[in-house]
Amino acid sequence: MRPAGGVYEVVVRSARKKTHQYPPPPLVWRSARRFSLRLVQAAAALLLAFGAVLAFPAAALAAQPAAAPGHSDLQFVISSFSLLIWGALVMWMCAGFTMLESGTVRTKNASMICLKNVGIYSIAALTYLFIGYNLMYVDVGDLIGTFRFLYSPLEVEVAALADDVSGLGDAIGAGSASMSNWLFQMLFVATTASIVSGAMLERVKLWSFWLFTVFLTAFIYPIVGAWTWGGGWLEQAGFQDFAGGTVVHTVGGSAALVGMMVVGPRFGKFRRDGTVKATPPSNVLVTTLGVLILWLGWFGFNAGSHGSLATPQDVIVMSAVLINTNLAAASGMLATVIISRRVFGRVGLSSSLNGALAGLVSITAAPTMAEHWWAVIIGAIGGVLCTLATWLLERMRLDDVVGAVPVHLVAGVWGTLAAVITTDVSLATQLVGVGSVMAFVLTASFVVWKLIDLVMGVRVAEEIERIGQDIGELGIESHPEFLLAPDDFDEY
Repeated sequence: MRPAGGVYEVVVRSARKKTHQYPPPPLVWRSARRFSLRLVQAAAALLLAFGAVLAFPAAALAAQPAAAPGHSDLQFVISSFSLLIWGALVMWMCAGFTMLESGTVRTKNASMICLKNVGIYSIAALTYLFIGYNLMYVDVGDLIGTFRFLYSPLEVEVAALADDVSGLGDAIGAGSASMSNWLFQMLFVATTASIVSGAMLERVKLWSFWLFTVFLTAFIYPIVGAWTWGGGWLEQAGFQDFAGGTVVHTVGGSAALVGMMVVGPRFGKFRRDGTVKATPPSNVLVTTLGVLILWLGWFGFNAGSHGSLATPQDVIVMSAVLINTNLAAASGMLATVIISRRVFGRVGLSSSLNGALAGLVSITAAPTMAEHWWAVIIGAIGGVLCTLATWLLERMRLDDVVGAVPVHLVAGVWGTLAAVITTDVSLATQLVGVGSVMAFVLTASFVVWKLIDLVMGVRVAEEIERIGQDIGELGIESHPEFLLAPDDFDEY
């Protein structure tokens, strides 16, 4: 429908009679004038402000802080802040482990997984503050640090919290705030304990596992950390472990191996004829999301381990670390897709996702190489080894629910040894380091697990395992709208 009169008629008449000029309507004209005036006023104000700054430089300087931070101060600030940001990414890996594990188990155990993983993070935070950090980093000799109770920031940092900054030069000389470093290191401890959780799902008692987590995070992990990162005998020997291929992943994988051997396989996992019952993920979407979250968190895990962001060289190193981390994960995943058909007769989702994680673990010990194609090779080999180890564990009737041992122990050992390819460390040193750490962790974990088993037991009752830990121990269901049927173990 054509509008009547007004501007439309003016335009039509102007088109028909080119010899006549019609002025614009009064409303349009007033609007244009107001807009023009405001534009002129804004431009004038901007010019006046700019002129004031030029004319009165002293006033402009007075608006700035009294003393801008020096270069060393800025390095301290940026390095400390980067540790906090990288640490936040590592903390997000707790969500990744929770999603991966809860999506992998049967629905009747998903709520227990959520509670267990949040508990792991909480326990690690407390034990590492009260005991673990001091054993790992404070006054370390050849084997261990101090048993002093409760770690606290430097005295000059405590004074700074009370607005006394006179002694901050000592803190700045350390390169970063002491508690930013503590936070970053604590998150590695929590990651190690989460590795153990994944291997023992659906049949280990909650309180028994949490008690083992106390010993792992307060003593076992910090002792290994003192050897390798705290200035102990392995670090003195030149052992190379940039971000925890051994300290985190080999330790976690070794403790997981012992734990799943002590607790035994799930009922019904292995049939009497030796065949394996498939237990596909209950929620493939959640499982996949968990792996992607871990992949993201690994950027903070590896890049943050450089420990400093104060110079252009630090930025270059971190960039190389991030690129190599991503490439290793990608090649590990694709190599697993290719080989899984030969090993398992099909392309499996779980094995492919674990291939990406194995690639990430494989590159963790030495991710700083400039030749990025080495990251592709190391990650791909890690994925292949993870797949073969998964097949082998099933032949040995060892029930590793999420593949924690193939992903973390096998790929962690491989990545630590592969460090000789891209660094100047010797193979003998790496072998001694890996062998010593595994021997200590396997022995200590076995002793702790057996003591817990003797005192309070480590495995839930068969009836609880049948109906699920959500109902049997927590009295809730993660998916109450579903009908959950207990498993029948008669044929096993």
